[in-house]
Amino acid sequence: MSATFSPWRLSVAPMLDWTTADCRYLHRLLTRHTLLYTEMVTTGAILHGDKPRHLDFNAEEHPVALQLGGSEPADLAACAKLAEQWGYDEVNLNCGCPSERVQRGAFGACLMAEPALVADGVKAMRDAVAIPVTVKHRIGIDKIESYDFVRDFVGQVAEAGCEVFIVHARNAWLQGLSPKENRDIPPLRYELVHRLKQEFPSLTIAINGGLKTDDEIAAQLEHVDGVMIGRQAYHEPWQMARWDQRFFGASASPVGSREALEDLWLDYLDRVVAAGRPWAQAMRHALGLWNGLPGARRWRQVWSDHKLKHLSPREVHRLATAARTEAADIASQHPAFQAPVTD
Repeated sequence: MSATFSPWRLSVAPMLDWTTADCRYLHRLLTRHTLLYTEMVTTGAILHGDKPRHLDFNAEEHPVALQLGGSEPADLAACAKLAEQWGYDEVNLNCGCPSERVQRGAFGACLMAEPALVADGVKAMRDAVAIPVTVKHRIGIDKIESYDFVRDFVGQVAEAGCEVFIVHARNAWLQGLSPKENRDIPPLRYELVHRLKQEFPSLTIAINGGLKTDDEIAAQLEHVDGVMIGRQAYHEPWQMARWDQRFFGASASPVGSREALEDLWLDYLDRVVAAGRPWAQAMRHALGLWNGLPGARRWRQVWSDHKLKHLSPREVHRLATAARTEAADIASQHPAFQAPVTD
C-alpha cells in the first residue's frame, strides 16, 4: 500500500454491540487497510471495571482504534494511556452519540455544546500518549443548523491539538428522537463537512452517515480525506473485500471468494470454541456474508438455529452450505429467477 494514503481514508464506524473483537476479526479478513473502531467504551467501565474484557483485542485487528466515552480530562488521559499500553493505534473521543443514557453521563453529542471541555480532554490525552487522538462528532445538536456552530467546535478542539475529525453529517437531536431515529431522521448535509475541509485544509476530515456504495465512497473522497462506513459494512460485509484494491491500491483482495472467507472464519470459530466461548457469539457478526445472493436466507436460518448450537461450527457450516446450495438451485429453476448482478 502506498504511504500516500491517509490512515483515515476508509474506516468502519464504532457501533455498540456490533463492532466487537469478533466482528473486527471478520472485517480484517476482508480488508487489510481499512481502519477498524471498537464499540464505545466509557472511561468509568475501563477505570473501575474489568480492563482486559474492555480492552483486549486480536493482534490481527491492526490498525484498530479505541473509542472512548467520557468527559473528565484526567479520566480520558488515564484511559488513553491504557489504550496505548494495550497496543491500540488511535484513541477516539465520542462526541456524537445522542442516547439519553450517554447524556446522563455528560458525554457523547451533548459535548458539542462544551467545546472548551472537549478541548481540555483532547489536550490531556495528547499530553499522555504518542498515538493519535481523534474526535467523532455531529454537524450540530438539536435544531442548531448553523455551519458556524460546527466550525467553531472544530476550530476550538483543533487548537488543543486534535488533527483528525470524523464528522457524522447529521445533527443529533438530544430530545425527542431515539438513537436509532437519530441515525435516519435528521437530514444529511454532506456539504457542511466538505466546507469544514475547505476551511481547515491542514486537518484530516472524514465523513460519516448514510453512505453505502463504493461509488458513493469514491465521490466523497473527492471532497474529504476519509469516509467512515457504519451499518452498510456490518450488513453487507462482502463489500469490504473490494476496498483494498479500489481505495488503497492493493494488487489483490485479501480473500478471493466467500467460500474462502468461510474457511478462514471457521478457523477463527475453532479458536473461539477452544477459548471456552459459544461460537454463536462470534457467528452473529457474519450472518450477512451471503446477503443478496440466492440461498442467503436459508444459510442464515441454519446458522441461527438454536437447536444446532450444540454442534461444532464445522458441522453447522456443512448443513448451512447444503441448505444454501439447495435453495439457490431451486431459485435458479424458478421462471421468475434472475441472477443478481455483482460487481
